[in-house]
Amino acid sequence: MDTQKEALRRIISTLANKNEELQNFLETIDNTLTGLQEESCTVMSELEAELEQLRSTLDEKGAQLRDIIKEEKQRKEADLQKQMSEGKCALLSCEELFEFANQTLTITNEEEFLTAAKQIKERVTMAPAFRLTTRLAVSENMSQFTVDFSVEKAGLQRLHFLPVPRAPEIDVSNCVVRDNTIMVTWRPLGDADGNSDGSCGPVERYELEYRKTNCDRSLRAARETCWDKLYDIRETQVTITDLKFDSRFVVVRVRARNKAAAGEFSEPVAVETRAFTFGFDASTAHAELKVQGDSVTWEPQGVKGHDPRLRGKENKSSSRSATPSPNKTAASRAGRDRFAGESYTVLGDQEMMDGCHYWELRPLADWKSFTVGVTYRASLGRFDQLGKGAGSWCLHASQWLQTSLAAKHNNRAKALDWPLPQRIGICCDYDNGDLWFIDVDRLRLLHSFKTKFSQPLVPAFTVWCGGIAIATGLQVPSFMGNFTSTNLSLSSLSQ
Repeated sequence: MDTQKEALRRIISTLANKNEELQNFLETIDNTLTGLQEESCTVMSELEAELEQLRSTLDEKGAQLRDIIKEEKQRKEADLQKQMSEGKCALLSCEELFEFANQTLTITNEEEFLTAAKQIKERVTMAPAFRLTTRLAVSENMSQFTVDFSVEKAGLQRLHFLPVPRAPEIDVSNCVVRDNTIMVTWRPLGDADGNSDGSCGPVERYELEYRKTNCDRSLRAARETCWDKLYDIRETQVTITDLKFDSRFVVVRVRARNKAAAGEFSEPVAVETRAFTFGFDASTAHAELKVQGDSVTWEPQGVKGHDPRLRGKENKSSSRSATPSPNKTAASRAGRDRFAGESYTVLGDQEMMDGCHYWELRPLADWKSFTVGVTYRASLGRFDQLGKGAGSWCLHASQWLQTSLAAKHNNRAKALDWPLPQRIGICCDYDNGDLWFIDVDRLRLLHSFKTKFSQPLVPAFTVWCGGIAIATGLQVPSFMGNFTSTNLSLSSLSQ
């Protein structure tokens, strides 16, 4: 009985899933149908608008051509009418002179005959009929206005809907990942397949989408909403900026858009973007350090508990060294949860065991003192301070009582003659044993350590009065190339 019930439950579960799947499918069909109807109406309206514009253009051009023909006809008519009027006047004068000459032949008196003949001769010399040209001013030929729209007719017959652009092809070999930016390049339409006849119409712009992932397989996202988008790209490349590389890959895809519509997206391409990403390990933070996202602030619980001068008066007999005894250190390490005492310290939550890593620190407003560096987790006791032992390397900055900047390691300090930076870059090359501290705003090497790391390292921070913020997920920046050839020991200053 129980077996049959369990089987029935599985069947019911399967039916419920199938029922939900069918409902989603029917809803998709309904939405698609509605979208199809709306889209077809839109396309029909656009077609009518284009045809109306074409008819308007044709009518406008026809009116221009008609006006040209009318103007030419009117000019020629005026010239011919003028010639006709002048010819009629000349004909009338010629007929009068012809009749006068015939009458003169009938005169018998010699003197009268000679006088009339002389008049006729003078009138013939000056007669309009002999001064008027009989060549037409213009012809009836209007062949220069003969029209031939066969090419245009063929073009109109070839009119069709503008095809949707084909998917571009991302040129992986020319994509560049640098300084937390990705320059993506793709081939314009037609270049990839040798077809550049422009049959898809001019591309007006491109659209690019990208998303982060830790897997280079199944690059197509299940949901389109998880893509970040860049619109209105006019060139065949674009640079994605302000990225935090907190995943192994960034997947990119691009599509072309012409006047008609956007085409299909290109095949997604995974660009590797690994960088060192970590956060504060809140379980290690001193009780008076408040960890919130990428920042940590010092929030004292009482003045007496944090002013060394006042504590010294009240706890002279119980004052403890900054470096506890080995037995106490071992015991505290065995079960420690947080740093305590005057070690206002918090560690990063990711270890470095190989490779080159980079992150940045920025002091918050009203800060008084902070320390940043790296440490072996196992070598730092609850009451230990950064730079006091052989297992930690750090940079200490202070503007409490007086301004100071120093590099510290193994209980030794080296003062650095440089203004307090507003942004510090830390670069750790574990394999080569290099640790650099950079003034990022001035691109100045503050100090570097050269050693040989033998255990996993973690980022470490000490904050007293004020706070700090960190930026992770950063590539090793290109400007580090200016410093990586310089190997400085603890006793040497940066030049």
